[in-house]
Formats: sequence, structure tokens, C-alpha cells
Amino acid sequence: LQDIIPQPLLDQYLSMTDPARAQTVDTEIAKHCAYSLPGVALTLGRQNWHCLKDTYETLASDVQWKVRRTLAFSIHELAVILGDQLTAADLVPIFNGFLKDLDEVRIGVLKHLYDFLKLLHADKRREYLYQLQEFVVTDNSRNWRFRYELAEQLILILELYNPNDVYDYLRHIALTLCSDKVSEVRWISFRLVVAILQKFYGNNASALGLNFINELIVRFRHCSKWVGRQAFAFICQVGTCSLCVSMCMFN
Repeated sequence: LQDIIPQPLLDQYLSMTDPARAQTVDTEIAKHCAYSLPGVALTLGRQNWHCLKDTYETLASDVQWKVRRTLAFSIHELAVILGDQLTAADLVPIFNGFLKDLDEVRIGVLKHLYDFLKLLHADKRREYLYQLQEFVVTDNSRNWRFRYELAEQLILILELYNPNDVYDYLRHIALTLCSDKVSEVRWISFRLVVAILQKFYGNNASALGLNFINELIVRFRHCSKWVGRQAFAFICQVGTCSLCVSMCMFN
């Protein structure tokens, strides 16, 4: 029970997940319900989340991917409304399910990955380091915008992790994206590589930075293919323009 909005109105909204209504009223009714759920949650407040929890879980397991996709695009907004405790208890399991869903659903999570992860406690956030690599693989390899979005999000996510975690987990993803077949993905990945270098040198982890630079030299500067050597030149260009790589490093 709640006293924010008339109970019959809330009951009418919650009944949108009834399959019978979808067959007799509107086949898109579950999607409409999912779209407006963050607004309803904001109106009710986190103290009345129990009124919506079952409905949210029902929508998150809907057979229509469009319904799940709608929730995936707004789960970070719902996390802000609910706070860290309810997010960890009720949204993280849903979030984990979306990570393993179709690409059409995963892209919703990916576009706001930084916004969601920054709301989690550090120990819970660190668990996702192991799963970020999975975003490199997509159902359709021609879906290059997915990988482009991943690189953009990783640039933001760098601030959430310490230099050692970046070196152990995110560095590998960055190197893989730098060798992507699509030039747009490679270009944003060069920015990611430079951002990683800035992370190392800005946090007194120059040894990690030097190791990473040596790896870039071996992998790209001495690459047998021209596209690899070109990548190294572009990385140097982005690095010098951002003042991350000093000219003395070229000696």
C-alpha cells in the first residue's frame, strides 16, 4: 500500500504486464509499461519500490526483446532513483541478465555502462572487470558501432579503477580494439590507449606506463602490416596532442 497516487491508478498500471491485456488491448502495452516505469518509480519514491519490484522483474524477463531493451536503456536512471542498497539487491541481478542478452538489449546496458557502474560500491564494481571483455564479441561482427561504444565507455570507466586493474584487464581490450577492421573503431581506440597512458602517468604508475608503451612498440611499431605501423603513428599523434606523451619519450 502507498498513498502517493490513487491505488486504482497504480493497479491499472501494474496490470499492463498481464498477457491477456496484450492480446486484447495492445501488443505493445508491455513496452509502454517498461518505458514509463522509471517515471512511476520516481513518483512513488524508493520507499515504495516494493510496489513495482515484481512488475519490473516480470518485464525484465519478457519474451519480447524490445521490452527488455527498453529496460536496459533506463536501468541506470532507475539505479539513481533507488539508491545503492536497492540497486545492489534488486537491479544488479537484472543488469547481469541483460549483459548476456541479445545485442539489441546489451547495447542499452553498454551505452550507460559508466553511469551504472559508478553507482556501485568498489568491491561490487570490481566484479565487472572480468566481464568487460565479453563486450568485444557480438552476435554480428559487422555491428562495429557496438565496439565503438565500448571504447567510448572504457574511456570514462578508467576513472573507476586503479592503475593495476586497468593494466591487468582493460589494457587487453584496448589493444584488441586498436586492431579492429573498422577504422572508426580504431580511431576511438587510439584515444582509449592514450587515456590509459594518462591514467598510469597521472597516478604515479610510470612503470606500468613504460611497460604499456613497450608493448605498443612491439605490437604496432614493428608490425609486419602497414595498418599496424600506421596505428602506432596515430597513437603517437593523439598522445602528443593531448600532452600525455612528452617529446623526450621519442628519443
